Amino acid sequence: MRPFDRISCPDPRLAEAIEYLSQHPGKQLRCQLTQACAELVAREPLPAATMAGEAIELLHTYSLVHDDLPAMDDDDLRRGQPTLHCAFDEATAILAGDGLQAAAFQRLVEIDALSAEQRLEILRVVSIAVGFQGMVGGQALDLAAEHHGVSVTALKGIHDLKTGALISAAAEVGAICADASSAQRDALVRFAKAIGLAFQVTDDVLDVTGDSVSLGKTAGKDERAEKSTYVSTLGLDGAQQEADRLLDEALEALSDFGEDAEPLRDLARKMVHRQT
Repeated sequence: MRPFDRISCPDPRLAEAIEYLSQHPGKQLRCQLTQACAELVAREPLPAATMAGEAIELLHTYSLVHDDLPAMDDDDLRRGQPTLHCAFDEATAILAGDGLQAAAFQRLVEIDALSAEQRLEILRVVSIAVGFQGMVGGQALDLAAEHHGVSVTALKGIHDLKTGALISAAAEVGAICADASSAQRDALVRFAKAIGLAFQVTDDVLDVTGDSVSLGKTAGKDERAEKSTYVSTLGLDGAQQEADRLLDEALEALSDFGEDAEPLRDLARKMVHRQT
């Protein structure tokens, strides 16, 4: 998976910033999720799903670049390297994020192996996931919750949008690429919604139990920023139990797929039981 391939920019500094990001592409779990969901339905690898997953990775990277900005989460470490605004400057980071978002949608439109109807549906699903009713709205709610204790219900609402929406879209896009039935698509969305929340709960746990070197980002930052997290709300043991409960819920959603879903189940376990 090479999501940054074929991105070009006329400005040397901005091109250098994109190259900097490409050297540290992360785990690319969302792309893997798109591929695994498509392959589960189609029973064979689908190059179109890989292309769509790479576009989703561009959107994820854009969100991280912007989330790390001083006006947002104000972080100086990401994927084991200085964040983009630290390595370059804020203007470059903002422009890089803007460009990655546009490049992602361009990439989705240009998947010739998919029908026009499939591409349009993918654009609808993804644009909702990254917009006001998804990632952007969730980030706004997360910022508003700083220095305030919130309920588990409110916390779920925040992370259903901020983290879960794009993870859910990644799975749904895979289903669309494979021309899944309504029942198959609904099951994969249920799976992804649960695994998206479990992923965030694990992230909150690792912020407390991990260190900056292994995580590749600043450990303990949520507590210092007085963010509402699953650990601050449920306690460490409670958060770990919630991650396991959500994982079980996700796996249950795949029951109708039988043994064919084992690769997707393995990916789900990897997402929740990760150490970084």
